[in-house]
Amino acid sequence: MRTRFASDIISHLQNGRHESVSNDTHPNNPTIKDKQRMNAIADVQSSRDLRNLPINQVGIKDLRFPITLNTAEGSQSTVAHLTMTVFLPADQKGTHMSRFVALMEQQTEALDFDRLHKLTAEMVALLNSHSGKISVSFPFFRKKSAPVSGIQSLLDYDVTLTGEIKNGAYSHNLKVMVPVTSLCPCSKEISQYGAHNQRSHVTVSLTANAEVGIEEIIDCVEAQASCQLYGLLKRPDEKYVTEKAYENPKFVEDMVRDVATALIADGRIESFIVESENFESIHNHSAYAYIAYP
Repeated sequence: MRTRFASDIISHLQNGRHESVSNDTHPNNPTIKDKQRMNAIADVQSSRDLRNLPINQVGIKDLRFPITLNTAEGSQSTVAHLTMTVFLPADQKGTHMSRFVALMEQQTEALDFDRLHKLTAEMVALLNSHSGKISVSFPFFRKKSAPVSGIQSLLDYDVTLTGEIKNGAYSHNLKVMVPVTSLCPCSKEISQYGAHNQRSHVTVSLTANAEVGIEEIIDCVEAQASCQLYGLLKRPDEKYVTEKAYENPKFVEDMVRDVATALIADGRIESFIVESENFESIHNHSAYAYIAYP
């Protein structure tokens, strides 16, 4: 006895309808025509644009991605926020946004200045551009020992590494925000006892002709503060940092000038910006100072 499927095939042949029967008709196995239609999907971003306006930077912003860092003190894992952009010619309608993410998905090496250079070059080549920029912002952790008890704890710093290729030339920028303590010299001078102090954020952004480590910038800033910060302190440590700050008062102006003086003395550093925001303990506003060099 024939099955209904076999009868149908014979009926088709007898009626002159020579339609081939194969697995290509299965819903999960597209026919040749289906594949052709899929391949014919329009690549809109590659079409021509007639407004004659190039775009300096286009890409993705605030991509959150896990990375491993290579620094002078070893490797550490963290989570970064990335902005990745390229130059877009006037005649091209759009860039290929998915390629930025695909590039990071293939990124398996630990990030340092050399790897950032290579990654920026890979991005520019992948997007068929002559210029591009990658900014990687992340919390950087450092283990510190309390000044008296020696108890260890982690302290976090905000760091941004930026690599940029512009017309074939590469440059990179390092930006580090270092939290410290500042104590007001005026308050100390006019008060019979005590002086107001506050937490300050000192931010250094620099370009250099040789590698400058993240830890080096942190050390530089903390050495100029009234006192550095620690994640964990015992009572003897708290006494120490309070008295150290009292003996080393700094205006916000002193902070940026002292840090700038130390940076100028470093022959590797070609230009920098140093700024300090003091979150005042006796006002509802901050004190702020900024120096750009040269």
